[in-house]
Amino acid sequence: VQFVEYGGGLVQPGGSLNLSCVCSGGAFSVFDVGWYRQVPGKGRDFVARITRTGTTSYSNSVTGRFHISRDNNKNTVYLQLNDLKPEDTAVYYCNWAVHWGQGTQVTVSS
Repeated sequence: VQFVEYGGGLVQPGGSLNLSCVCSGGAFSVFDVGWYRQVPGKGRDFVARITRTGTTSYSNSVTGRFHISRDNNKNTVYLQLNDLKPEDTAVYYCNWAVHWGQGTQVTVSS
């Protein structure tokens, strides 16, 4: 199983980004896929998860601003980031079980 994340970048506070996580090598439709983020010197923090049936969950810090979705036909999970804040700056990773992508950098700065 391999995950590759796309879509990070530099955005001003209040802006939006749409991250993608493309999966290969596994039965993607049965995976519960999560997004996590990490800043230098700290561990990876949970951001959002979507189950195989489409049930979603979010951390308190992103609820109401981020939206997770999936397209099983494209083996892809998306994370829409809205109303971004400087504290959202991090490397964002997708995950299932022990499998992690390489991450994509999101920087929120004016």
